[in-house]
Amino acid sequence: MLVDRIKAATKEVKADLVINNVNIVDVFNLDTYISDVAIKDGYFVGIGDYKGKGEIEIDGTGKTIIPGFVDGHLHIESSMVTPIQYSNAILPFGVTTIIADPHEIANVSGVDGIKYMMDMAKHVPLDVNIMLPSCVPATSLERGGAILTAKDIKPLYEEESVLGLAEVMDFPAVVSCNEDMIEKLQDAKNKNRIIDGHCAGFDINKLNAYATAGIKTDHESTTAEDLIERNRRGIHTLVRYGSVCKDLPNIIPSVNERNHRLLCFATDDKHLDELVTIGGVNHNVKLAVKSGLNPIIAISMATYNTCQCYKLHEKGAIAPGYIADFSIMDNIQDINIIDVYKNGKLVVKDKKLIDEVSTDICEKPKKLIASINIPEIKKEDLIIDMKGHQKANVIEVINNGVVTKKSIEKVTTNTQGHFQPDIEKDQQKILVIERHRKTGNIGKGILKGLKLESGAIATTISHDSHNLIVVGTNDKDILKAIEAIEEMQGGIVVVNGNEVLAKLNLEICGLITTRDSETVIKDLGKLNKMIKTIAPKVDINPLLTLSFMSLVVIPEIKVCEKGLFDFSTFDFIDIYVEE
Repeated sequence: MLVDRIKAATKEVKADLVINNVNIVDVFNLDTYISDVAIKDGYFVGIGDYKGKGEIEIDGTGKTIIPGFVDGHLHIESSMVTPIQYSNAILPFGVTTIIADPHEIANVSGVDGIKYMMDMAKHVPLDVNIMLPSCVPATSLERGGAILTAKDIKPLYEEESVLGLAEVMDFPAVVSCNEDMIEKLQDAKNKNRIIDGHCAGFDINKLNAYATAGIKTDHESTTAEDLIERNRRGIHTLVRYGSVCKDLPNIIPSVNERNHRLLCFATDDKHLDELVTIGGVNHNVKLAVKSGLNPIIAISMATYNTCQCYKLHEKGAIAPGYIADFSIMDNIQDINIIDVYKNGKLVVKDKKLIDEVSTDICEKPKKLIASINIPEIKKEDLIIDMKGHQKANVIEVINNGVVTKKSIEKVTTNTQGHFQPDIEKDQQKILVIERHRKTGNIGKGILKGLKLESGAIATTISHDSHNLIVVGTNDKDILKAIEAIEEMQGGIVVVNGNEVLAKLNLEICGLITTRDSETVIKDLGKLNKMIKTIAPKVDINPLLTLSFMSLVVIPEIKVCEKGLFDFSTFDFIDIYVEE
């Protein structure tokens, strides 16, 4: 095939496809120019005068060709569907490659979960590259459904789709030179693989430690200062904009020709309803351009830069020798994708996917179903005893992010001295119930920011250990929500007045479903509608926000199955505050 491509480049044989007179985005010189583009056997083979030298020729006059977009970091599980449905949803937006970290499903079912995602991904045209989960569990302070050691993940490097080691969240394990963590880092370095970081709230010393460890990316930057400090250390910043974390507007004004080569785009976590309406990193590019960034720099960040970061050296450019993943647009300023090609083949025509892949081709693995294993939960198990105190450490939600604020507030108690949810103060009871091993562990806290006026919301999506997390205004609805989750063996539920108003069944590990996108979006729509009835003033995505309230590796305060956790001291604290 290489011989055929060379002969097509020299016009000795015809190319498979020639696009004539098209405007080419040049990611090398940050420029555009008009020429013909020739493609053979899924690769670009020529730029120049190729008129009459293609088996198929298309007139590209007035149109622009760009490389296929690459999402630098995401969790497919956050879409709540399989890689098959994810591919069907994202390809029409010109996203042809993703860098996926399956640590959500790995936290529930270990290597079996990772292999399930890999196997499903083999059936789609979307290139699904895998980063191996580095922190299962996220820290040694909590437990999920699995533990993955260096020896567990090392054999998976032999899989063709694996690019490296996923986000290293357990900072204490790195700086204390924990033996297993060092082995994971060294294994990746020995294989010349990329290592992703997770540098939330890091100071310069912590950044230095991560850079020294060979960690080369970070998707937790929220400010221009974060970007600068990472650039200085050769750490690639993945500028994030997803369903919860929307860091892009704060960072983009500081991006320019001098510093953009170490910058990429990522979505991290995105719900299916947003994916099918606005897409993935294509939306990041669009927002960046609207914010004033040069469109060619924005496109480069979502293509060539990401490919260079992850050593996908045959991708990310419209140039001979590069894989022919590309999109055709009618307007570079609007990033309006019309047609999408994968390996030189048309997969999206006039914004419509030509051939959808059916999820039915894969069987549901029995070992990944029925993942809710909890004891009977009673009303007395939900009590938050304030021990005679009136003030409490409160988890306060910050809009458009997963970082929370640690607030000390006066709370309401009943005659027994137990915390009582207070709608006026926007203080609700939040619980994290261990759901993997029936330990009976229940972490408790007080949450502010979801603005519930009645009812309860429960889900088995709770990063990263994915225990059962529930928030509510009263114990009766909280218990009903827990009961509903157990009955459907994982998913999301909204309850009010002891009645289930809406639910979404996620039968695979309590995280994803094999059902089609249309059904999932319908269920999501009903969930969001019912949430509005119990939280009419909420102005954030409550489902995704709730799912991050147990992620202890994010500042400032969270709650996991072992209790309330203070990120600044990296230790557990009491709910009540002594006066």
